[in-house]
Amino acid sequence: MAWAYAVVFVVTFATTALLTPFVRRLAVRRGALVPPSDRAVHERPLPNIGGVAMLGGVLVGMAVAMALPPFTDVFASTSLPLGVVVAALVICGTGLIDDVRKVHREGVSAPAKLAGMVLAGSALSLAGVSTIFFRVPFFGIFSLTPDLSTFVTVVWVVGMANAINLIDGLDGLAAGITAIAAGSFFLYGVRLDHVGVLAEGNIGPLLALITLAICLAFLPYNFHPSKIIMGDSGALLLGLLMAASTISVGGSTDTEFSGQSFFFFAPLFIPLVILGVPIIDTVFAIVRRATRRAGLATADKEHLHHRLMRLGHGQRRSVLILWAWTALLSGIVLYPTYTGRGDAVVPLGIAGLGLLLYTVFHPGARQARQNGDGNGNGTRGGGNDGDATLAPVEAHH
Repeated sequence: MAWAYAVVFVVTFATTALLTPFVRRLAVRRGALVPPSDRAVHERPLPNIGGVAMLGGVLVGMAVAMALPPFTDVFASTSLPLGVVVAALVICGTGLIDDVRKVHREGVSAPAKLAGMVLAGSALSLAGVSTIFFRVPFFGIFSLTPDLSTFVTVVWVVGMANAINLIDGLDGLAAGITAIAAGSFFLYGVRLDHVGVLAEGNIGPLLALITLAICLAFLPYNFHPSKIIMGDSGALLLGLLMAASTISVGGSTDTEFSGQSFFFFAPLFIPLVILGVPIIDTVFAIVRRATRRAGLATADKEHLHHRLMRLGHGQRRSVLILWAWTALLSGIVLYPTYTGRGDAVVPLGIAGLGLLLYTVFHPGARQARQNGDGNGNGTRGGGNDGDATLAPVEAHH
């Protein structure tokens, strides 16, 4: 099985790596470039349709996996992989329309973009990629009715897509964080499969591996200084893939494995931890605007990556700091999963990291530092607001 995963990874990586410069040249030739703006960190026009190359990698990766004998069980029911492909086409197409329209004018409206996400989530659910079991910490496992299952699945897709889109504000930030998340979740899914928790043919680990491959292939073109940005087409696609993977792993079984504790039995909670940076950023954005009595579509520059830059970190260092934080969260969760010990440290470690993040980056602390040294905001912030359906943005990385 390991060799089959390796083949899919290499082919998906190579396809995305080859398609990305081709898509970039095509966008430049056709003038599909997003100009610099007050809310974008790039200082020159850049192609913003990198998601097209990522979609190509996904499609080729799925096709190759279908031809490999070890994945026979995964593709035994064609509805699941077909549903993922259709959902990917829908959500990437929704983002692409928005990206193309941003070149000459405002993108599509937030309700229209949301409708595309809902349609993609519905396609997943209809194909069988649906949350059947929902695990609530300390309250156990709940079996969902078909209607509620569809609703939870759609909400999960919309939430994950917005979380990835929200963090897409600096060169390489979203691609790097999603790569770490996908790689970690792949290891988690493989572990569950190894101990027999997952049913034969679960598509979750395969989707996580494909997501990892397209992110790593896209990063060399997207890391600062970026040559192409993924746009909404790429960010929403990554959110859809992570949603489908986590739903497949966490929402498909009520089996418990003796000897593991809370986090091993709550795979739906794992992506919340692994994707900690964008999810915390989403919560902070909603709370921030609610306390200011501002609309959810009101743009601001208070995201974590904006704050890091105002603290004096450049783009690269800000991105590397957030990558490291996501990797640390992933490691804290994966350690007890693979070793069978140290579970009690997980919630304490997560709480400690969250407290540290809040202490360092909340507005009051930053203002106190500014008053103390008199240097103001320091390095030029820039950065797009990156708010997906919360706020239309100028460009994504």
